Amino acid sequence: MSEKNRIKIFIADEHAIVREGVKHVLAGTLDLQFGGEADNGLDAIRLLRKARCQVLLLEIALPDRSGIEVLKQIRKDHPELAVLIFSQQREEQYALRALKAGAAGYLGKQCAPAELLEAIRQVAGGLKYVSATLAQQLANHVGADHLAPPHESLSDREYQTLTMIASGKTVSHIARELSLSVKTVSEYRARLLVKMQLKNSAELTHYAIRNHLVE
Repeated sequence: MSEKNRIKIFIADEHAIVREGVKHVLAGTLDLQFGGEADNGLDAIRLLRKARCQVLLLEIALPDRSGIEVLKQIRKDHPELAVLIFSQQREEQYALRALKAGAAGYLGKQCAPAELLEAIRQVAGGLKYVSATLAQQLANHVGADHLAPPHESLSDREYQTLTMIASGKTVSHIARELSLSVKTVSEYRARLLVKMQLKNSAELTHYAIRNHLVE
C-alpha cells in the first residue's frame, strides 16, 4: 500500500511510554502510520492544524485541560477528523460525555493491541466504535424512561471537579492540576453541589461511589 493511502494517526497523551507503545503497534501494520503527537491539549490543537491525519487518539486526562474540551475544539476545527478516545479513565466516567461531544469511539488503555487497531480502522471508515459494555450502557441510556441522574446536568468542568473531589483531591490540588485558580475550582464545587442538591464533599463522594463514577 502506498504511503499516501495509509491512515495517519495523531496521538495526544501526556505519557511518552503510551505514545511510543502506540507507535510500535502502528509500525506492525501496512495500512496505518504515525502522523504526529502531543503531550498536552494546547499542542494537540495547534499541531493538528498542520498535520494531515485521519484519526486522533485522545486521552481524557491531559495535563493542561480536559480532553473533552480539546475534543470539542478539534471537532470545530476539523469536523472530518475521527477522534477515538483512548483513555485510562473508566468508561462509566466519561464515555457518554465524549460521544455526545463528537467522539467517534471510546476505548480503554487496558485493551489488546488488536482491539486498538480494529477501533482505529473502524472510526477511520466513518463508523463508531464502542465496547460491548459501553454499548449496553448506551442502550440503557436511550431506553430509560426515568429522569436523568443529577450528575448528567453538570458541565464538563463541573463533572471533572466532582470526580476529582470524590477521588480525594483537595480544591488546591485540583486547581494546580487543571491550571485554574482555587477560587474558580471552588465556584465549580459550589455550583455542582447546588445542582445535585448535596451539602458537602462527603455527600458528593458518597454519591460518586454509589453511582460508580469513581472506584
